[in-house]
Amino acid sequence: MTHEPGRSLWQETTREVLSAPVLTGEVSADLVVIGGGYTGCSAALRAAEMGADVCLLEADSFGAGGSGRNVGLVNAGLWLPPEEINAALGHVAGARLSELLAAAPAAVFDLIKTHQIDCEPVRSGTLHCAHAPSGLKDLHNRHRQLAAIGAPVRLLSRSEAIARVGSDAVHGALFDPRAGTIQPLAYAIGLARAAMAQGARLHAQSPVVSLDRHATGWLVATPGGTVRARHLIMATNAYPQPIAGYAAPASIPVSYFQAATAPLPDDLANEILPQGEGCWDTGLIMSSWRRDRAGRLIIGGMGELSHPAGRVHSNWLRRKLAGMFPALADYPLETQWAGKIAMTTEHIPKIIDLGQGFACFGYSGRGIGPGTLFGRRMADALIGEDPSQLPVPLSHHHRLPFAGLRGAYYETGATLIHLLAERSGSRSPAVDQ
Repeated sequence: MTHEPGRSLWQETTREVLSAPVLTGEVSADLVVIGGGYTGCSAALRAAEMGADVCLLEADSFGAGGSGRNVGLVNAGLWLPPEEINAALGHVAGARLSELLAAAPAAVFDLIKTHQIDCEPVRSGTLHCAHAPSGLKDLHNRHRQLAAIGAPVRLLSRSEAIARVGSDAVHGALFDPRAGTIQPLAYAIGLARAAMAQGARLHAQSPVVSLDRHATGWLVATPGGTVRARHLIMATNAYPQPIAGYAAPASIPVSYFQAATAPLPDDLANEILPQGEGCWDTGLIMSSWRRDRAGRLIIGGMGELSHPAGRVHSNWLRRKLAGMFPALADYPLETQWAGKIAMTTEHIPKIIDLGQGFACFGYSGRGIGPGTLFGRRMADALIGEDPSQLPVPLSHHHRLPFAGLRGAYYETGATLIHLLAERSGSRSPAVDQ
């Protein structure tokens, strides 16, 4: 397999393809959706299912932003455990959000089955792994909180975790059987295809250049056309583009990069993640690893490859791979790519009230389940005229001073951790971060 520089593994391997025309001329719709990722495509699909006339505008190709650069873990919940969600939203709203998110993986896999989305779905669960003995405290705390709300999670001992991961660099794990993995770009394209099949009008290569709100709705302009719509959903998350008449809500930008090995031979595939779980760890500067349908190992971590410290991140990834799986120390890495994550201060997604529309963002790296849920629920609220369907209380503004500096904090932290590992010369990933 040859790889074009700059392209992700997901672009190389997706079996879902979809072409859509550029918007030209003047059209009208009940709902205009801006952004063709998980949130936008699931919103368009749901609104079309409800009988609405839907127009979706994507600046590039479907899934070209964070959705197509995702790790591909279909998780149940957010980064925050339930008690911290309750502290941020209040007990009633927090408990409701946790309940909705618990069902998100099932909703994702049901959509995949219903619409025959060819995205490598594997529902074998996920493993949140202790990167060092200190990480066990976090896992015990999360297990306690998740078990208290009925989540079927299970703590694995170090020996159990080693057997499931195939690495003695883990010190225990929290197993969540509700979760799984997918080919993330194929899922986004599949949602777009399903929305189109349901009657939604989708337009690629149609960046929005201006927004104007009127008493009866919205006027949305692209270089080639305009859309008049009663309702609007802004679903660009970490990839907003400048739009006249609209100020995108600020978020904390965090970079995440990944690389994929060549497909593993059978003997290694039988040892490394033999049951097919997706994994991430408890390190302050988190890393993740999983396998795809062809048997490649995909490993990633926080850091910006285009940053001056990009070489440090790339070198760390090779050491991380060797430290976790010594048999892969010299195994070829086929391709490497990166994406952006939009974080909020509370690490909880936001829905901003635009008046006859919503802007949604801030999944903090948990885009697949929450993005699907939030997109569908926003469509329910607008088309069904039922705001109670929203998964979180509406926000009327979102101020985030020094968002860029906060993003630089994460990049600096990733650089320091990865540089420390480089200078120590250690191949062990169990640096107590």
